[in-house]
Amino acid sequence: MFEWQKQIQIIVDEIDESIKQHQIDESIKQHQDEALTLHNLAQRLGYSEFYMTRKFKAISGMVFRDYLRYRKLAFALKEVRDSKKSMIEIAFSYGFSSHEAFTRAFKRMYGITPSQYRKNPKPVILRTKIHSFDRYFLGLGEIGMMKTTEDLKIYFVTIPAHQFLHIKNYESNGYWDFWQKQSLIAGQDQATICGLLDSIKGKLDDEGGSDTDSGSGQVMAYINDPQGRLCDWGFPRIECYGVRLPLDYQGDIPDLMTLTTIPEAEYLVFEHGPFNYEQENCSIEEQVEKAMAEFDFTETGYSYDTTTPGRIVYFYFNPERFWKYIRPVRKVSD
Repeated sequence: MFEWQKQIQIIVDEIDESIKQHQIDESIKQHQDEALTLHNLAQRLGYSEFYMTRKFKAISGMVFRDYLRYRKLAFALKEVRDSKKSMIEIAFSYGFSSHEAFTRAFKRMYGITPSQYRKNPKPVILRTKIHSFDRYFLGLGEIGMMKTTEDLKIYFVTIPAHQFLHIKNYESNGYWDFWQKQSLIAGQDQATICGLLDSIKGKLDDEGGSDTDSGSGQVMAYINDPQGRLCDWGFPRIECYGVRLPLDYQGDIPDLMTLTTIPEAEYLVFEHGPFNYEQENCSIEEQVEKAMAEFDFTETGYSYDTTTPGRIVYFYFNPERFWKYIRPVRKVSD
């Protein structure tokens, strides 16, 4: 069951890893370029190119060569945006035969030349990584064959004022339900929103990741709002997805997104370290939820702030680094 979803996931994982390693040296880059050909991938998996191409499109909705080209362009755009490399260096790094070929492909994809984009970065929709196999989305649950030895860190923190660029939903209940409901709104589907957020310059939490999680600065959030849905934490909330930005952010705001100023405030952090997503995700979630529910505020002088409209809960998800909730607190009167 889901065997081809797993095979396609292996392919897209390898594509990203190979693209990310393109800077190591020219000989390795050449080897990686060869490894990313349809012929070599099909040969490694033991299928014909025709059969693999047909399966890739059936599961991902995209032609293999298009997906590979779009992912290379997404990585290249970030180098144009964030590095000082020349355009010809970037073009050759990502397999383009010339500066002109790179410029044509870039403009055809994003409606602007690389040079123009470097001078004035604007939100564009990047091709995000496909996730053809996710055992939780497919209802398979966690494997549960290992348990991390990471301790749960709990600590107070003051977060400086910043901006939060996001979309929101008043009715959703959880990550998967959020994106299912957003997909019914034109221009609000996961691929479009995550692609736009991935292109935003200056994200506060961007660690250079290439996936649509906190490694690339993207976070789930819950804002206290009287019009929201009453949640298990005991307050009405709206669910949001977005990125944190500097307080002085002056960039463009994509259509249907909201830029909200989040004042400096105090929070309580529940942070679990790296974990195996397939084998531990549900267990880690239960552990963190239990810790939040049972946290003893005695002698801290604080309590959860569940009554102030506009207070925000951040959820950071990146299995390579952490599972982290940041919850607002308030001082308790003597």
